[in-house]
Amino acid sequence: MKFTILFSLAASLLLLSCQGKNTSGSADSNPETQASPAVRIPPFSADSAYRYIAEQVAFGPRVPGTEAHSRCAGYLAAELRRHGAQVTRQQAEVTRYDGTPLAITNLVGSFQPENPSRILLMAHWDSRPWADADPDPENHRKPIPGANDGASGVGVLLEIARLIAQDAPRLGVDILFFDAEDAGTPQWDKTPGENDESTWCLGSQYWAAHPHREDYTARFGILLDMVGGRGATFYQEGYSLDYAAPVVAKIWSQAAALGHSQYFPDQPGGYVTDDHLPINRSGRLPVADIVPYDRENGGFCTVWHTMADDLSFIDPATLRAVGETVAAVVWQEE
Repeated sequence: MKFTILFSLAASLLLLSCQGKNTSGSADSNPETQASPAVRIPPFSADSAYRYIAEQVAFGPRVPGTEAHSRCAGYLAAELRRHGAQVTRQQAEVTRYDGTPLAITNLVGSFQPENPSRILLMAHWDSRPWADADPDPENHRKPIPGANDGASGVGVLLEIARLIAQDAPRLGVDILFFDAEDAGTPQWDKTPGENDESTWCLGSQYWAAHPHREDYTARFGILLDMVGGRGATFYQEGYSLDYAAPVVAKIWSQAAALGHSQYFPDQPGGYVTDDHLPINRSGRLPVADIVPYDRENGGFCTVWHTMADDLSFIDPATLRAVGETVAAVVWQEE
């Protein structure tokens, strides 16, 4: 579910002390990311990640049951294969909050599938069917463009897939794109159970109960959600700290080492029902969520679940900070 349900008192009392970000020059100005003298991490291209986002948005809203959704699924599978992944399409039928059956597709791209030591990277690829948080009530039943909410996490992971094809890390990597994350009860529906968390994250709920491989396991997982917005700040999400504190430590320490602390402050955030929660609760593997919190506006970001979630909100500098951090975690793992 894409809302914050609790914020710790300690977090609310902390003052944000980061310096303003430096946006001069290209987002890809560093020729190479080097978090450790012993490990070469291939350079993450924010411009490439941005192009992957733009290509998804060009299909239109990726709402299950639409032509845009079907065409985008084919594109994502083809891109994963192009970068050398073994692709699994996990197709299932789930039930939307109002009883509507939804045909969904989770996509898994496996690199070095024979390697028993694995890392799982995740994002959702569907987009919200309703702009139910839009300031204009006329937009409340329109599907959102979903540039940040959906496409940004996928864009970062497709760029990481490109890096893996060029210079593989020591562990096997699975990139998992969840469907129907954003099909939860809209704000305008006042039927009982409108805030039921089970109406969200339908693709990850299905995968947690029915993984693409029956015996699937990984050392840990990282979920990316809304990771391309201007001025995004990624606090340490509550369920991630509860279930996957060592994974949170890996991510935030790498961000600090790379100079991205302004995006990844070492401070706790709120509890967010997201695709990591069904997996953490299943006990299959610990998963940390990289998801923004906007303290000034008290939510995820100003364009969340609105028609303004388009390419104009995407900042290559944010993509670079997240992409370099996740790549450093993956390539540093032994």
